[in-house]
Amino acid sequence: MITAPFEYAAPKSLKEALALLRGGGSDRKVLAGGQSLIPMMRFRLAAPSMLIDITRIPELGVFEEEDGYLRIGAIITHGQMECSPMIKDRYPLLFTTASVVADPIVRQRGTLCGALVHADPAGDWGAALIAARAEVVISSQSGERRMPVDEFLVDTFTTALTEDEVLKEVRVPVPSARTGGNYQKIERKVGDFATAGVAACVTVDDKGAIAQVGIGLCAAGPISRRAVSAERRLMGNTLDDAAIAAAGAQAAAEAEPVADTRGPVDYKRDMFRVLTIRALRATRTIVEGRR
Repeated sequence: MITAPFEYAAPKSLKEALALLRGGGSDRKVLAGGQSLIPMMRFRLAAPSMLIDITRIPELGVFEEEDGYLRIGAIITHGQMECSPMIKDRYPLLFTTASVVADPIVRQRGTLCGALVHADPAGDWGAALIAARAEVVISSQSGERRMPVDEFLVDTFTTALTEDEVLKEVRVPVPSARTGGNYQKIERKVGDFATAGVAACVTVDDKGAIAQVGIGLCAAGPISRRAVSAERRLMGNTLDDAAIAAAGAQAAAEAEPVADTRGPVDYKRDMFRVLTIRALRATRTIVEGRR
């Protein structure tokens, strides 16, 4: 199908982009990679009156560590994350996530922030950023506000963004030397959405006890979600096989998958158990190598 007619704007500054958004209501959409928005427009599931292309705004291309955070601007692509030596060396959770998003073609155009705004419960980044305890920076003409990714994701395809706001960047806490992470998912074929996915991020103290842990679940309900009880089960323990198995069982109990063409509920729930165990074992290997 062909999209409905629309206007196109390519502002050169965030200030200009926010001015275009203000007063436009839901009829105006921000375009970064377009890997979710454009297909929706082709099928007339979205028919914005104006597309505001933000890819020419330099300040949205920030990709650096600053003040204890890794700043990931709104136009940073999955491919940039995947190919970054810094991400591969220092952020194993983000690296393993970026490497399995969709397919190589989509990764070269699609953006992390765009995927997060799309808020598909089967999207990979929501679970990974929840596990990493990341936060978002939201801009409007009234100023900026920050919130955890957990609060940003409100419902299926729904975020905390208002119609005149832009997701400016994601901020991920810079990991300590004894932090590891991993993302595991199962999919029907390369490029498909996750049947189930689990992200894990663990920091241990100098004695090997778990000092901080994050477990994010993908395709486990209407939004990406935190496995709160599984996290609590691990806190203060060592990351041994018994603790990992218990966390896997708890994460499976917290997941709320739905039956669809990718499988029945019981199958998916067991996949959350298995993937949690795999993600935590891979994380343990990284942590042990860094102690």
